[in-house]
Parts: sequence; C-alpha cells; structure tokens
Amino acid sequence: MDKLEYLNKLRALQTEGKSVKELYNKISSMAMALGMSGGVKPAVKTACYFSMEFLIGRSFYNNLAALGVLRETADILAGKGIDINVFEEIEDAALGNGGLGRLAACFMDSAAGLGIPLTGYGIRYKYGLFKQAIINGRQVELPDDWQQFGDPWSVRGEDKKRIIRFADMSVTAVPYDMPVFGKRVNILRLWQAEGSKEAQKISEYLYPADDTQEGKILRLRQEYFFSAASIGELIETHVKRHGKNFYNFAEFNAIQLNDTHPVLAIAEFIRILTSKYKVAFQAALDIARNTFSYTNHTVLPEALECWNATLVRKILPDIYFVLIKISFKQREELRMRGCPDDLAAKMAIYFSDTFSMANLAVYVGKTVNGVAKLHTEILKSNLFAAAFKYYPQKFCNITNGITQRRWLMLCNRELSALIDGAIGTGWREDISLLSGLKGHESSLAGEFMQVKRKKKEELFAFLEKSEGIRIPDGFLVFSQVKRLHEYKRQLMTAFALVELYQGIKSGKIKNFHPSVFIFGGKSAPSYKRAKSIIKYINDIAGKINGDKDVKDILKVVYVHNYNVSSAEKIMAGTDVSLQVSTAGLEASGTGNMKFMMNGAVTCGTMDGANIEIVDLAGMENNYIFGARIEQIDKLKREGYDPSAVLTDCPECKNAVQTLIDGTFDPTAAAGYKELYASLIKGASWHAPDNYFVLYDLQDYVKTLLRINADYEDGRSFALKQLKNVSASAYFSSDRTIKEYAGKIWGLKV
Repeated sequence: MDKLEYLNKLRALQTEGKSVKELYNKISSMAMALGMSGGVKPAVKTACYFSMEFLIGRSFYNNLAALGVLRETADILAGKGIDINVFEEIEDAALGNGGLGRLAACFMDSAAGLGIPLTGYGIRYKYGLFKQAIINGRQVELPDDWQQFGDPWSVRGEDKKRIIRFADMSVTAVPYDMPVFGKRVNILRLWQAEGSKEAQKISEYLYPADDTQEGKILRLRQEYFFSAASIGELIETHVKRHGKNFYNFAEFNAIQLNDTHPVLAIAEFIRILTSKYKVAFQAALDIARNTFSYTNHTVLPEALECWNATLVRKILPDIYFVLIKISFKQREELRMRGCPDDLAAKMAIYFSDTFSMANLAVYVGKTVNGVAKLHTEILKSNLFAAAFKYYPQKFCNITNGITQRRWLMLCNRELSALIDGAIGTGWREDISLLSGLKGHESSLAGEFMQVKRKKKEELFAFLEKSEGIRIPDGFLVFSQVKRLHEYKRQLMTAFALVELYQGIKSGKIKNFHPSVFIFGGKSAPSYKRAKSIIKYINDIAGKINGDKDVKDILKVVYVHNYNVSSAEKIMAGTDVSLQVSTAGLEASGTGNMKFMMNGAVTCGTMDGANIEIVDLAGMENNYIFGARIEQIDKLKREGYDPSAVLTDCPECKNAVQTLIDGTFDPTAAAGYKELYASLIKGASWHAPDNYFVLYDLQDYVKTLLRINADYEDGRSFALKQLKNVSASAYFSSDRTIKEYAGKIWGLKV
C-alpha cells in the first residue's frame, strides 16, 4: 500500500456508528499496511538494544507522523465529523517506568529516523508497571490493562516461538514485533511468556516487588527470560546466515545492554556457544567481549543488580556455573596483571555468595559508557575506579538525548511551525540546523510568548479535566515530573512550597506572580518513604488550593498516572523545569532535555545533563543553585548536621515541622514521622538528610523567588526560554544514536 492508496481507503472508510476502539484499530491496521509495504530491509550489521523497559507511549499519532500522513488523516477525519484527538483515550503502552525506558524508546525512534539498523529486545508486559490512582492523597496501584483497546501495532510471531528452560519449569517465549518507522523500518521485538499460570507471571508486571523471596525469583526469571530468548534467536540467525564460525559474530551483531537488567545475556551467550556448539570457554568469552557493550544509568549501589548465587543455582544451574567460570577467569586475569586483592575485590563478579551484574558487564563489555559527562567521570573516579585503572580503554561518555519527532514536532506543533518560519524546515531532517535559531531570539520573542500561552491553555484544560483543578490564565508554570525517589528531591520542592505558602500567607512574600507547581510520577509499590512523599505533596496541595487567601496566587497539582501522553502536554506548557537532584546522583536525566527543547528554563543543581544544558544555553539563561558535588563530598567527609540547618533557619524549621506538628492528615502521621526521622536522625542504612535536602533548601527557595520576580519581565524571560530552544539540538537522540553507532557498534552513519 502506498500513501495515496492509504488516503483513498481512509476517505472510503465508513465511520458512522463505529466506536473509537473500532476506528482506532481499523486506521492503525491501514497505517501498518502502509508502513510495512517495503518490508524490513536486511543490513550487513545490526545493533541490538536489550532493555527491561521501552516506554513508547501512545503509538497512534507518532506513527502517523512518522509515515507522513498525520495531517491528512486529521483532515479526512474532520470531514467525517471526527476530531482526531478522540484517540487520546487510547491507553499508553505500559511497557516502562521512567527515564531508562523512555530513552530506549527515543533511541528506537532516532535509529529508524536516521536509517540506522537497530533492533530492540524486551518484554511484552500484560499490565506493565501499574496504573497509579491517587486516593485521599495516597498512591494506589491498579492493573494497567493497556491492551484493552487492542494492539494493532504489534505482529505476533507464531513461527518464532522459543522455549526457555528454568530448573523447575519451561516457558514459551512468543515474540510480538512492533515496527518503528522512519528512513528504514526497525523492529522492537517484545517477548510474551506463555505456558503454565506460573510461566505467564513472567510477562505480567514490570518490576515485581523484590522485597520477598517470591518476588526476587520472579524478577530473576524475567531478566533471564527475555535475555535468553533474544540471545538464542540471534545465535540461531547467525548460524543460518554464516555457519558455526562464531569468531565473526561481532562483525554482524553488536549488543547493547541497557543497564544491569539484561546482563545475564552474557552468561547465556557463553552457555549456548560452549554447550550447544562446543566452542572452547575462553574462545566464547573472547567473542562475548567483542560483542557486548554496557550502558550504566546509575551510581546508586542499590540500583545495580546483584543476585544471590544460591538462588541463581537453584533456578538457573547452568548459568550459575558459567558465572562461576567467568569469575574464575577474571581473578586469573587480574592476578596476571598484578592487581592487588583489595582492588580485585571491588571488581569481583562473585563474592559473598553474590553475583554482581555490573561487575560482570564491566569485565566482559567491550565498552562501558556513562550517559552525561559528570556521570561518566564519577564512574571512572568512583563507582568503577578499580576497573578504570586496569581497563581505561573501555570507558567512554555518550550523553543521553531525546527524539525531537515526539518531543517537539508532535507535542508542540506550534513551536515547530514558528521554527519553520524562522529558519526553514531543514531542521526536521537534520536537527543540528536548529542551532540556526541563534541570533533570531529577539525577533521571535513575541510570537514565542503567544505559542507558550497556547500550550499553557492546552495544559490547563488537561489539568482541569484530569485532576479537577482550574488554573487561571497567566500563571507561571513550574514542573517536577519524574519517578519518585528521594535523591530526586521532590520532598525539597514540597518544603519549598510550604515556605512560599507561609510567606505569602503572612505577607512576608510580596508581589508574587501567580504560579502553579505541577508534580507527576510513580513510586515503586514497596518504597514506603517515596509514597509518604506523594501523600505529603497532596496534603500540601489540598491546603494551598483550598485556602481562599492564596488560591489565586499559588496552586499545586499532582498529575495521577503520569505517562508519556501527559508528559507531552506538560513539557510543552511549562515555563520552568525543576531538576533538583542531589549533585552527583542523577546520571543524566532526559526530562530536562524535553523541557529545554520546548522552551523551559532549568531550575536545578549542577548534576547530570544539567551541567551540559547550562554550558550550551548559558548560565544566565537558567537558574542553578545548591551544593556542587565537591561540596557534597566534603560534607560527607567532614560531617554534616541537618539539625543545625533548622536551628539557623526559622523558615526551614517551620516547613519541616509540618511533618510532625499535626498540620496535615493524622492518618499519615507514622509515615511523616519516619520521613522526619530520616532527615534528622538518619536510618539504619544512611546518615541524617542523606540527600542534603535541608542543606540546599534555602538556596532553592531564594532561586524560586528570583525566577518569580524575573518572570514579571515577560519578554526578557521569553528570550531566556528561546535561547534554551536554540541550544537544544545537541540533546537530540539523533546525535546520541550516531555516537553509539560510530563509537561502539561499528555501524556506518
């Protein structure tokens, strides 16, 4: 089917009496036929992206845009009396959690858009993470049946099933192929687990709670399941095409491990080569070291996968013995290099009845990359310092990026049109041309302010429909939308809001421009402290929004079930991007890039990609506050007393006291007291105020007030925002994926 045939069929489509679901499936199937008409072109070498999650969002609009028929489809449907926006009721595919999964989706989009052969491998979750409801201010997890409208964008591969064997059961892995359209069609292959009821659990939920033995076993099964299915298929395909000479495997395949979740793929690769094809163990290890590469996404030790060796031996005995042999080879190699025992212990794959997936990935991986300049330096100087000493050539940096196709062209067509008028449309094909906006900001400021006003109107309409909160025109919009974690410091923003509220209420803060603070994000179900923070934010929102003295000056909104589709509206309508993680803990961030590309200034710490944002867009066009990583390190060495901060700052003390003084819901008192104790006394595993929330709080409040004052000069503020847009081309995942292709995968770009 070509484009003309698609449009003619759409014109002939009978729409009367059909439900949104019926129309969605019919139009999507027609678009699939259009997109797949040329098939998937073979490539000499293909990169394979192994990821536990792909947060792809809603496919309908994005795919129609990629196929070049979105505008015509909207026009034809409008002629039939149908607003194309009705398809917004289709659920997002619940296949990811946060930045890691969204990054994977952006990479798939950019590779297809650039014509780079990249195949994604993951799990087709039935319910994904969970659907988040906010009931009485608390997060409640509900099953997210994202397939209830059908899944017309996936093709089941009945003839490509594989059997995955565990010690206690066998599972059938069935691939569902989701095409990614661009200059070439790439495939995202997601495996669904079928068989017994126990087998089906493997692809039921993303990240099952692992605070029980049953949860740990299920998560281990998940990680092995999709890794083994993908590796088995890749090896079989290689044998069919090139025979059993595996020494040339890396000439045709590059495998990128997206964090530590898929690292068991290394052991499975070696297991198959040695057991099925009788390749010598050392040879198999050498082939693996030419094939696999590892991307690290976190410096938090608790987020680096470690598996109890006894558990691995029980569920995956063959993998256990492969891991033991790799560990032995590593110790032998380090001994020959003269590595002292203390450094060898830091790199150990096997220690204390535990397997470290990060150390396995670093040892075997051809390359190890961080995802922002600061993050990579921390890997080299701290987290993997011992490995960097002995394998410095492995380490490289590739700063993350976002796809401008979804995060500018699709979600902000008005800004895209403004850019077209200023510099032409070439930037849509070559994002580097977006830098051509530099020097035009002054002449575009007025039009940009109109665009931002329209995107705010759309955002406010969404918030009123979704959350029942009406935001008046003219409000300054601050947004902190991301996964709930203490190091991301949503709690610090909550305290800042209490201070602003109390200051406005008392009259101490005057001439405050009306502002709304938007939050969104999910907590892991078992992360009690993060869930208490969600409750606290919602309690603050209830008090502020219900106070007649301040409700027309300050508002707070918590967007429930934050996902890609809601993000598209929030990114486009936001003025100020809150990126306030503790310096040294956010690997990169990608939300900061999406906000930047849509004309939001960054209010944040010198952490992750914020550093590169201010380098490119200018410190004067953003708002940086808080302790730098050097100060944080010094505080850790010399000692830090958060109680002294409260003693010295009455405003800070008053805000923090609301956790324990009965200001808010008494039914949440236990959780709030635990939050308070974690700040003042610490907990069994960390020091008081482990993330330096109180240390940075007053600088944060001052910065928010400075932004609020600066916003009064609308044109000047718009110039800051536009300068961020014109400097944002570097943060396209097109640039990122080109770097992976050239530096790591050995693909021609």
